[in-house]
Amino acid sequence: MLYGLARPALFALPPETAHALAAAGLRLAHRHSGLRRLLRASLGPPDPVLETRCLGLTFPSPLGLAAGFDKHCAMYNALGALGFGAVEVGTITRYAQQGNPRPRLFRLGMDRALVNRMGFNNIGADGAARALASHAPESVVLGVNLGKSRVTPLDVAADDYAYSAERLSPYAQYLVVNVSSPNTPGLRALQHAELLAPIVRAVRGACAAPRPLLVKVAPDLDDEAVDALTDLCVAEGVDGVIAANTTLQRGGLRTPEAAVRALGEGGLSGPPLRDRTRALVARVYLRARGALTVIGVGGVSTADDVWALLAAGASLVQVYTGFIYGGPAFPSRLAAELAARLRQQGLDGPGALVGRDHRAPGGQAP
Repeated sequence: MLYGLARPALFALPPETAHALAAAGLRLAHRHSGLRRLLRASLGPPDPVLETRCLGLTFPSPLGLAAGFDKHCAMYNALGALGFGAVEVGTITRYAQQGNPRPRLFRLGMDRALVNRMGFNNIGADGAARALASHAPESVVLGVNLGKSRVTPLDVAADDYAYSAERLSPYAQYLVVNVSSPNTPGLRALQHAELLAPIVRAVRGACAAPRPLLVKVAPDLDDEAVDALTDLCVAEGVDGVIAANTTLQRGGLRTPEAAVRALGEGGLSGPPLRDRTRALVARVYLRARGALTVIGVGGVSTADDVWALLAAGASLVQVYTGFIYGGPAFPSRLAAELAARLRQQGLDGPGALVGRDHRAPGGQAP
């Protein structure tokens, strides 16, 4: 109710300013357990039917927050108190960096979408390690998303990722290699097998203890490239794929074309990505044949969207833009709707739904 009153004022502000105001409150709750208890009491505990086991971890809910919101590792416990089963912090690069010049975040209100060209602004691996060391994750699974520093040449990118993995793996419950943001020059070239394999090996070798490792891919890859990347992940023993990052495409928008062009470059997120995300999740799931855990992200605004991604082959689902538009009650509301639907259909958890779109008559995945 309070958010409903505040929302018009927040959305009258520039998006990054509004984010900073919301983040200030979440940072405060992150540091104070009493405020987190109040949040949990007001929203209620997660329904046990939502518990999800994958990647060797137990998630209180399959609904997670994608990287890009908690860039500085300062809000994850507060976000968990809002109802997220997992929070992926970052993207974190070896070196602290300011990111691209402002303005760099834009709303497309008619599409409930965002365009961003943030450029991996973050406090760097050393700063992130200090932040994570000061607050252990509380009732939330903590993922750490790793990226390449802008100043690091592509041919030594593996060293960059390895340094961050060494510093951050002690605090992460899973790690993500992000090679798919459109906002760091040349980064997406690292999705090619000959460049990605050394990064995966370097990150694995840098971890003090084994951690589930995932690769985050772009939705703009063609089918052949998706298959090659999936095959590489299986061959290298990667644990999962996150499908997908933001897109450079601008088709099918309600926002007038001239207004979209005026925003300039950046990755598009939100409902326009919904169909591509579902298709990409299904392709990776079928190609991997059970060898990879798939996390679906992109275009999730409703419980129906979560359901569709699980049925397409995702074991976990992340949101970002839907949370921006939906407000602080969004994760708990989405989780409650998903739990109610699972119970209505007699399913004992989200895992019973994963890949259902592809099951043969006998109930087995192809």
